Amino acid sequence: MSYRLGVDVGGTFTDLLLINEENGETYTAKVPSTPHDSSVGVLNGVARICEESGVDPKQIDRVMHGTTVATNAVLTGKGAKVGLVTTAGYEQTLQVARSFCPGGLGGWVSFVKSPLLAPLELTIGATERLGASGEIITELDEAALRADLEALYAKGEVEALTICFINAYVNPVHEIRARNIALDVFGDVPISISSEVVPEMQEYERTETTVVNSYVRPEVSRYVKNLQSSLEERMGDDVLLSILRSDGGLASGRASADSPVNLLMSGPAGGVTGAIYFCSRAGFDDILTFDMGGTSTDVALIQGSRAKVRRETIVGDVRVRAPSVDVRTVGAGGGSIAFVPELTKALRVGPESAGAVPGPAAYMKGGEEPTVCDANVVLGYLPSDVQLGGAMAINREAAEKAVAKVADAMGIDLMAAAEGIIRIANEAMFGALRLVSVEQGYDPRDFSLVGFGGAGPLHANALGILTNAWPVIVPPGPGVLCAYGDATTQVQDEAARTYLTMAEDTTAEQLMADLVELKGRASESLIADGISEDDLEVIYQADLRYSGQAFEISVEFTQAELADKGLALITDYFDAEHEKLFTFKLGDGHEILMIRAVVKARSGEIAQKELGDKGLTLADCKLHETRFYYDGSWHDGYIYDRKLLHEGMVVPGPAIVSEMDSTTLVLPGYAARVDAIGNLLINPADVAAE
Repeated sequence: MSYRLGVDVGGTFTDLLLINEENGETYTAKVPSTPHDSSVGVLNGVARICEESGVDPKQIDRVMHGTTVATNAVLTGKGAKVGLVTTAGYEQTLQVARSFCPGGLGGWVSFVKSPLLAPLELTIGATERLGASGEIITELDEAALRADLEALYAKGEVEALTICFINAYVNPVHEIRARNIALDVFGDVPISISSEVVPEMQEYERTETTVVNSYVRPEVSRYVKNLQSSLEERMGDDVLLSILRSDGGLASGRASADSPVNLLMSGPAGGVTGAIYFCSRAGFDDILTFDMGGTSTDVALIQGSRAKVRRETIVGDVRVRAPSVDVRTVGAGGGSIAFVPELTKALRVGPESAGAVPGPAAYMKGGEEPTVCDANVVLGYLPSDVQLGGAMAINREAAEKAVAKVADAMGIDLMAAAEGIIRIANEAMFGALRLVSVEQGYDPRDFSLVGFGGAGPLHANALGILTNAWPVIVPPGPGVLCAYGDATTQVQDEAARTYLTMAEDTTAEQLMADLVELKGRASESLIADGISEDDLEVIYQADLRYSGQAFEISVEFTQAELADKGLALITDYFDAEHEKLFTFKLGDGHEILMIRAVVKARSGEIAQKELGDKGLTLADCKLHETRFYYDGSWHDGYIYDRKLLHEGMVVPGPAIVSEMDSTTLVLPGYAARVDAIGNLLINPADVAAE
């Protein structure tokens, strides 16, 4: 038998999902994350899931991994020291940047700019110049560049090098020659050139993106190589390690180590792809997702079973030109700490989190501050006899002691304080969901709401009430859904080029010829990783704007669609999307800024897992009685074992559905029905009964 393993590293837990590709049987595990070295948590998880499943590690031939290594390097400022080579006269590009300042007008007073990732003292200017069309105006002075690089190397500080020349996105000849010289001088120091990392116009964005690639490259490369070697020791030399990209596709370990700037949103992308995997199979193509973990909640909008992808990625105050799933993050997680400021006496929740260490008080790992998780325990939503990760017990007494701090500070009773913590956390997540829906012209009522993550199913029903998005869907294995997304997505790469052509000045045939050329470039890395050309599929994209605009909208299409409808396909789509976002359209003056080809490898199908035992009744699935506090009063209900539930069963609220990796709360007046895929569909009770 062959198995694939999905691994997702979160702020509190590392989630693992092992899938038998022949019969769809799955095994899950959650182990504490190890912030000092996330690979330790991954390997601990591999050991646990293999031990609990009885699967020999050597039967695992594919490991798909969502990682926060690149993200953490940027957020903590612990990346490499980067040297920068620019065209002479452009050494100050990063300093000049753009005129954007976080915080609006008030930001000009209080904003403190972070240190540059490539400091000026490690920046040199090369004598060279290319024209806007790529013609050579001034030849590269190779002798002077070599001397400058040797002087830079002599400082002994550079751990990664970036080369970014003006207009190199049109013609990379000078960057390639400069890299060859730098290889002679710097030896094994990783070198990134902008024409390979992000061949797009706009000097600041291209320079910043390539510098960030260099900044995280040594750390990511070390991590990937160490993890690959450790996995090979346990699983054999043939195991294939793939890393989830920010745009929801997979990249091989080799490609990830070379272009780590594409991994900055690797973690959140896994949950989105996992949600699409289950919901699309159940017929839900338009969904809002919220992934509530221990530290934060990530939300996204999916339409037509496709996630919205931004052409930039933002981490902290770093903004780079790399595609990423349009995920918004809010500091509301199971570990978010509740507190009452002395000045206002108004309850606050987050963004500070107890994280993996010391964790919520209920975990009994040293945490003493009240968290959202502790409030769930106090209210009975997370019963103290339900174990986290299959092995971690929770302590109600410790949770009550922590939440009592909030109750005492506000002069209210314990249950009111706990319910207040939950309501504030829910409102924070509701606000984030409005950012990806209402703010972008979408009505949440036209979507289904998908809740996952370790804490998401506890809050899913309540968020369904706030958004009025029904049904509320809790997919199978919600606590490890990011790992499921990692394990079921496709390996992909892309190639792009700046186009800068008015739509009226080109033809569909010319555009298609240019796109086919990009398809060949995008396919190279996948073929180099051993993927057959016959197993590749492609989707094309174009970024358009009205002439004179400062922003663009991306349009996605296939070769057949373009051949059928011509350029009107992309211009009409752009007009419709522009009208949705800004309430008007012009109808002409379309400028094509960028074109790209996104190539994916077809992934092997996974057999559908059998659900429960068809001979069981709902009563057979009960674990025991329970009670929880909701809307100011106690409610009696039952705890059900999710792994026993089968298609067609309806679980009436008040109820709790328990499984190894998460706990689903069904509120009074609502009910959860099990569909053919294994999703729990929560609706108002009268709807669920139909």
